[in-house]
Amino acid sequence: MLIDPADFPFVWMRMNAQPIDRTTYAFAAFDALLARRRPFVFLNDEGLGDSRPERSPDELKEASLWMKQHRSDLQAFVKAAIFIEPDTEKRRANEPFTSVYERFWGYPMRIVASTDDAIGIARQLLNEASGHSG
Repeated sequence: MLIDPADFPFVWMRMNAQPIDRTTYAFAAFDALLARRRPFVFLNDEGLGDSRPERSPDELKEASLWMKQHRSDLQAFVKAAIFIEPDTEKRRANEPFTSVYERFWGYPMRIVASTDDAIGIARQLLNEASGHSG
């Protein structure tokens, strides 16, 4: 996974990209985002196919421990992870997973049809987080 904060508070996740040490990189990138102490939204436009890299049991355990240690900051600052999936059937098929995702990570997962939808929802969530409406 690569995390691109160049458009912060819109943070693009590239789940299929592979840094040399993906676990250490991901935690360092997450830590840097949380250190900003400002709300943000994750965005991903790779679709919801089955092409995600496999994670070893050790990687999953390490991710779970990191998440538990940072849960309050994740809930405070990550307003959502928004996945763009143009295929209606894939969106519907993945919808039940959103509640599992939220229970694990502590922030909502949204699945939308287009980049425009994703940016619109992200703006709305960020406005709500800053106390502004619309």
